[in-house]
Amino acid sequence: MKAIVVTDQAAGTAGMTLVERPEPQAALNDVVVRIHASGFVPTEMEWPSTWTDRLDRDRTPSIPGHELAGVVTALGYGTTGLSVGQRVFGLTDWTRDGTLAEYAAVEARNLAPLPGDVDFAVGASLPISGLTAWQGLFEHGRLQAGRSVLVHGAAGAVGSMVTQLAREFGAHVIGTGRAADRQTVLDFGAKEFVDLENDALEEIGGVDLVFDGIGGDIGKRSAGLIRAGGTLVSIVGPPEARPADGLAVDFVVESDRAQLGEIVRRVQDGRLRTNIGNVSTLDDAVAALNPTERRKGKTIIRVRP
Repeated sequence: MKAIVVTDQAAGTAGMTLVERPEPQAALNDVVVRIHASGFVPTEMEWPSTWTDRLDRDRTPSIPGHELAGVVTALGYGTTGLSVGQRVFGLTDWTRDGTLAEYAAVEARNLAPLPGDVDFAVGASLPISGLTAWQGLFEHGRLQAGRSVLVHGAAGAVGSMVTQLAREFGAHVIGTGRAADRQTVLDFGAKEFVDLENDALEEIGGVDLVFDGIGGDIGKRSAGLIRAGGTLVSIVGPPEARPADGLAVDFVVESDRAQLGEIVRRVQDGRLRTNIGNVSTLDDAVAALNPTERRKGKTIIRVRP
């Protein structure tokens, strides 16, 4: 099969190459998926799991990418809940070969059925962004209706999901980004926009929940905006500052079939729009994943037409 591999951490995405690799076999409780579309997160190149296995052994050349949508072609021993020929989408294990390939072996529990009226490219754009937003808001942020939510990077793939879900559940959403992101953030449902390049973050006042996808100085300053009993949720590592009277949480997203189902149902009925930026073929993926200019939204690789 065709696959994108990486071998050099220092080279990052620039070191990607398109090669021929053996098709994977389904292990215990696995399925093999013929991939139709794959999602990619640029920060994967900084994750230890891209380069080493659970025992810290080198596992290169490794196939990156952890989001997929496709069709089940084989079942491993003991696999239940899915069937050959079924459309699926989901999130693969961090330390196994990923989804920038024509086939992938995935634990069945990490996948959910993909409805027939949802395009494979849309399905591949949902797992990391959707699950990160869902878990950050509801499991870690304990969002309740009527609360205020400050979303950093609200024009991005994750931030736009956070904005839409928070608004659906009755929150007052304030989105941040660059000046050029203003209309995008408002279109996704934020009530207010803060230009991080020109506006004073501290003028926002107190908020109940900060969802931080930027970190650094922005994350540190945001801790001071949390009202008593509020929460700072970070997806970019442990917060450098903590609220004076609240919680600070950082987490790594986990696969959850039920949550994937909640997310895709919202896509079906129009409550949730995915944020897809560039769409490329597998043959052109290396160039697409090394853009020469800033791109909004998630990059999707269509592995099959």
